[in-house]
Amino acid sequence: MSTYVFKAIDLGGSHAKGEVEAASKQAVADQLKSRGLIVVDISDKHSSKELNVTLFERVKPGDLTVLSRQLATMVASGMTLLRALYVLEEQTVSRPLREAVVGVRKDVEAGLLFSAALARHPKVFSPLYVAMVESGETGGRLDEALIRVADQLEKDDALRRQVKSAMIYPTVIFSFAFIVLIAMVAFLVPVFQKTFQEFGSSLPTITRITVGMSNVVTGQWYLLIAGVVGVVFAFRQWKRSSWGRPQWDTIRLRFPFRIGPVVQRVALARWSRTLSSLIASGVPILQAIEITGKTAGNAVVEKAMAEVMASVKAGGTIAAPLREASVFPAMVCQMVGVGEETGALDTMLAKIADFYEDEVAAAIKGLTSLLEPLMIIVVGAIVGFIVISMYMPLFKVYDAIR
Repeated sequence: MSTYVFKAIDLGGSHAKGEVEAASKQAVADQLKSRGLIVVDISDKHSSKELNVTLFERVKPGDLTVLSRQLATMVASGMTLLRALYVLEEQTVSRPLREAVVGVRKDVEAGLLFSAALARHPKVFSPLYVAMVESGETGGRLDEALIRVADQLEKDDALRRQVKSAMIYPTVIFSFAFIVLIAMVAFLVPVFQKTFQEFGSSLPTITRITVGMSNVVTGQWYLLIAGVVGVVFAFRQWKRSSWGRPQWDTIRLRFPFRIGPVVQRVALARWSRTLSSLIASGVPILQAIEITGKTAGNAVVEKAMAEVMASVKAGGTIAAPLREASVFPAMVCQMVGVGEETGALDTMLAKIADFYEDEVAAAIKGLTSLLEPLMIIVVGAIVGFIVISMYMPLFKVYDAIR
């Protein structure tokens, strides 16, 4: 027997809450219904004290996409939602996703709406997912809403994979260059260091720098590791803070070497695709704007969405505040304005998303072609610096001998 906390409403509209011991949430729901109460929420009292074994496991976007399409197919075929959830529970391979499905199924059995049950698992089902499902429930088009959700997840995952695949090659090269640098400083420089000792303070500046680096790596490596860990931790905390995140997102948009334009195109593609999907699903415009801002992944876009929401609440347009935000090009503002005037905003936003997704692919190819010679220069400069710093004292001795 477990203890459950419930919230309910009686036939007179008064709220009731309390604790009940029962074998399952369904048993609690049956008890409440027998007492003439309408179930609002049922939760496990001790769930927060339990160890979450899936704390470090994440649901892959591909798994969630497949689950959404399977659920849409079963619902469209006439299968009840509860039975479809039982089927998904049995065949879902991902453990965190399966546990989320089990939780959703139990909540639906207890009388909760499907969208409300999904909202209880925010780490798996985003606000975008919940809002689109809620709209489909309200309009009796749950299967269509789930298909739109799956399409949105696929597009977003494809965009993410494009960016990640483009960063693999530079990451490997820079990692290799760093390993070579550490190896040369740790093993090559000490070989020359005994020879350099007789020169004392007459060592060239770059040689003293290299020798100092070698001493740190070989003798005080723990300080180096602590420094790197500290810098990474401080950077992550700054990037996640309420004041640091807007600064970081603004800096990302201004990165040189074509990185800034790629970040901008990715943000615009995600923004337009999300807003288009929400509007096409029938989500109220204010809610759609709010969710789009939260899921944009960029504080600059999120701030622009807050201004758009204020404009719409005041009876204004969406396009007008976008013109004031530097992240939105004139073409986007014009197309959004035309979409508002013609009543085809979702279609126009979908076209904007298609355009910028193609732009992202082209920009990433250009960025990769630019980074290749840049990485060669960087690696060559690192190796050249160490080699020159090692041989300069030898050249000095040779000149003295002459």
